[in-house]
Amino acid sequence: MDAQSNDTAISRVAGAIAEPARTKMLCSLMDRHARTSTEMAVIADVSASTASAHLARLKEDGLVKLHTQGRHRYYSLADAQVAQAIEALMVISQNADKRYISTTPTRLQFARTCYDHMAGTLAVQLHDHFMASGWLTVPVSGEGLYQLTISGEKAFTGLGIEIKKLRAQRRRFACSCLDWSMRRPHLAGALGAAFLQTVISREWVIQDLDSRALAVTPKGQKELSGRFGLAEFSPM
Repeated sequence: MDAQSNDTAISRVAGAIAEPARTKMLCSLMDRHARTSTEMAVIADVSASTASAHLARLKEDGLVKLHTQGRHRYYSLADAQVAQAIEALMVISQNADKRYISTTPTRLQFARTCYDHMAGTLAVQLHDHFMASGWLTVPVSGEGLYQLTISGEKAFTGLGIEIKKLRAQRRRFACSCLDWSMRRPHLAGALGAAFLQTVISREWVIQDLDSRALAVTPKGQKELSGRFGLAEFSPM
């Protein structure tokens, strides 16, 4: 793709995201749940026909994908890259020249999903622990990528995470994602996604049915405190 074509493509995708109703739709899909066009119409506060037109534009530009199940049609974000782009735009949208004050609801600020991995205060604290413990290191090339150390591989394997399978996936293994409510990085990539699924399957955290919010269970408080030295938890 030449420079001119690349500029045109970026402008088109930016235009698709920029429309307020479409922005609401995309943000609502950050919890990785698929939704019908009817649900999306309610979320975006538009008519059913307008919602269908917006979803068609988002699908055409590769931002959402359509799932057909019998007579039902559901929409979800196209992939993790779209989710990371939206998360990055959330950061950029804040005025960097002013002292940053988060307006995110307390529960969402503490812990939430960022598509397929964990975000919020809890995720940033866990990221800091992984780095301080020497489980993850930043390679010389940087670029937001992490390397898993021998001690890190042992620690994550001890949680039941199959590192070899993660490395075989056609996606980034471990990388940083700038948290829009904390303005600091949390862990993303295949390793970040696997860690979230692990803490959910072990019932250390539970996810709201109708939002991105995650809540730490009493069992989770004990485990996260004992394993990672975390002390403060948001109420369920």
